[in-house]
Amino acid sequence: NWFEADADISETIDFCEFYAREALRFAKAEPPVQLPGERDTLTYIPLGVGAVIPPWNFACAIMAGMTVASIVSGNTVVLKPSSDSPTIAAKFVELLEECGMPDGVVNFCPGGGASFGDALVAHAKVRYIAFTGSREVGLHINQSAAQQQPGQLWIKRTVLEMGGKDAIIVDADADIDDAVEGVATAAFGFQGQKCSACSRAIVDERIYDKFLEQLKSRVERITIGDPAANPNMAAVINEGSMNDILRYIEIGKKDGRLITGGARDTKASSEGGYFIQPTVIADIPPKSKLEQEEIFGPVLAVIKSRNFDHALEIANDTEFGLTGAVYSSSREKLDRAVREFHVGNLYLNRKCTGAMVGAHPFGGFNMSGTDSKSGGPDYLYLFTQAKSVGEKIS
Repeated sequence: NWFEADADISETIDFCEFYAREALRFAKAEPPVQLPGERDTLTYIPLGVGAVIPPWNFACAIMAGMTVASIVSGNTVVLKPSSDSPTIAAKFVELLEECGMPDGVVNFCPGGGASFGDALVAHAKVRYIAFTGSREVGLHINQSAAQQQPGQLWIKRTVLEMGGKDAIIVDADADIDDAVEGVATAAFGFQGQKCSACSRAIVDERIYDKFLEQLKSRVERITIGDPAANPNMAAVINEGSMNDILRYIEIGKKDGRLITGGARDTKASSEGGYFIQPTVIADIPPKSKLEQEEIFGPVLAVIKSRNFDHALEIANDTEFGLTGAVYSSSREKLDRAVREFHVGNLYLNRKCTGAMVGAHPFGGFNMSGTDSKSGGPDYLYLFTQAKSVGEKIS
């Protein structure tokens, strides 16, 4: 919808601004020690040719961010956008050319992931791969990039931002109104098609029933339809994704209790598109499929916790570690979450989506990726290599 589209373009602008300024900062780098009788310098030089493989969900911001980080660092790019969203990347490249980007610096190369994408990753002259997408594809890229090809002189670098199974913990002392709003917004913004989306709400048993009652009412106010009309939710990306999401919903109905949603939205879909009702399924047991596997759609699993200790245990019991949030009025519990909630981006008393460039450097732990921290002060290190020079002076 318009809100998500505006956020995507705003983040694109922020990435362009932030990485340009970071490149200027990197250009002024100095070694921490100057030896007497020497002139010691430290410079960050480009890696070479990079393969940039962005996803379809933030079709402008993530694509532009990885591309701009590459080019301000002095690299050239083969840009292979998702086959579900190539047009936005094409328009961005047109804008770069209009701004004076020299020919051959950014090369727009749409194509299939299993054919062209694999060949690009394996090519001996590709120095690094910047990828955002699923865990399965990210691990495949990492494995392929680790194999030395004939004529390959370097260890390929991989910058991988992958999936999440993000949880919001709602403690017994939380402001329930705020928590309901945060969970609903984080779970169903952009149809839940964000690696940062809340797909698990872990709620203390003392407020569990009240929370579910308010959440049901809030989710049922979500509007669905053509994004040009600016509803709260539009369609999921394609038919294959819709079928996968509906399959998970059926599994969830067997493992838990359907609170609202649970099917394709026939009214919205009658005009074309793959629309799914925002779905909340309660009483989901820990370690079940709905609680462990990334769905990437408008499906929220609600899990009951006995106390804060139990909530943290459930939240951390996943192979992912991207985003998370805690709603609590206890300073002690919030501080404990900072130490013990093992995610790359943790939010306290706010939703777990909406990372802002510069303020919330973004990237996760474990199977969520290489903790690349896009929009952060260390990101350009991934696109450069340091060269130290010591010169004796008389």
